[in-house]
Amino acid sequence: MTTPIVEMDGDEMTRVLWGWIKEILLEPFIDLRTEYYDLGLPERDRTCDGVTVAAAEATKRLGVAVKCATITPNAQRMEEYSLHGMWKSPNGTIRRILDGTVFRSPILAKGITPYVPGWKKPIVIARHAYGDIYNAVESRVQGGNSAYLVVCDNSGRELERKLIHGFKGDGVVQGVHNTEGSIASFARSCFNYALQNKLDVWFGAKDTISKTYDARFKEIFAQIYKNEYERQFEAAKITYMYSLIDDVVARIMRSNGGMLWVCKNYDGDVMSDMVATANGSLGMMSSVLVSPDGAYEFEAAHGTVTRHYYKHLNGEETSTNPVATIWAWAGALKKRGELDGNRQLAAFAQKLQKATLKTIESGYMTGDLVPQFKRRSITAMRMTTREFLLKISLELTGRRV
Repeated sequence: MTTPIVEMDGDEMTRVLWGWIKEILLEPFIDLRTEYYDLGLPERDRTCDGVTVAAAEATKRLGVAVKCATITPNAQRMEEYSLHGMWKSPNGTIRRILDGTVFRSPILAKGITPYVPGWKKPIVIARHAYGDIYNAVESRVQGGNSAYLVVCDNSGRELERKLIHGFKGDGVVQGVHNTEGSIASFARSCFNYALQNKLDVWFGAKDTISKTYDARFKEIFAQIYKNEYERQFEAAKITYMYSLIDDVVARIMRSNGGMLWVCKNYDGDVMSDMVATANGSLGMMSSVLVSPDGAYEFEAAHGTVTRHYYKHLNGEETSTNPVATIWAWAGALKKRGELDGNRQLAAFAQKLQKATLKTIESGYMTGDLVPQFKRRSITAMRMTTREFLLKISLELTGRRV
């Protein structure tokens, strides 16, 4: 391994998993070289979130990053960690800087039966990774005051003013935005991914209610598809469909899977968790952010597993699923190997994934998967996290690469 990978450490139980994965599954087998950034909440607070920006800029420079799950602080976290500020979501900051699209796909293992019995193929989520509530401006409003949407030109001259609401009692207000350039990049990323993977594209938003904001997503996707991708889709025998988000959700539930489900930022955040859980666990969902200029950031799709972390602090063994975090490391190593022409590194990444699946399919797994495991003549065995990682390591052999 020559070019470093940007390594973004995180918080709570996933930070513990991060160290164990490196210790047990990576460092004994490969020459692991990373450019390290600590995105744990204490360091983000100490640097006034500057470390998050630095990590994102490093990703643009080096091209490949792997990120641990991180805390997005709320009022309770402010008190718990004695923070200087209620820092924004690190994922939101990184996605804003990279302006990419997040692709999330369930990690399927033989014997893990989906809760939705009709789903026979993976449902891939394409999540817009810019704007919406993740870059929102918010305020509490006292009763008797009014909130307006105001648009000004570069000199500050007011061009447009619309009343949002006149508040008789106290309330809250939120302003969100997006850019047509980011929406267009999102559309092209989705259409290119669909062509590469031969997947139909289903896009859902709420243009009947949001007649300007969501409607602009619909219009830009339609224009780009018609002008740039329609003939390619026809040649590949795949289709593009737009419908209201509620209709798409209903269609997804009665489908057999096998499509690219395109979602706006918030919709993708929520629906990817639904798809992951329905396929086994939040710990069984891969996630990669792809920027328009070809930078890749791999991460687990779940959070920091706070409940297990407090058990860990009390000296209790936990059975926390590390598969999505293993997939994040494997994805970054594989992409680094591909970009650098390091076949051995890419091959190790694939071997790591196969060893993980083989361990589960042989009946060894964390507790979240046990209720769904059904495989003839094999009984599921619940393991602690470290036991599970050590079992995977037994499947791995070979020289350092």
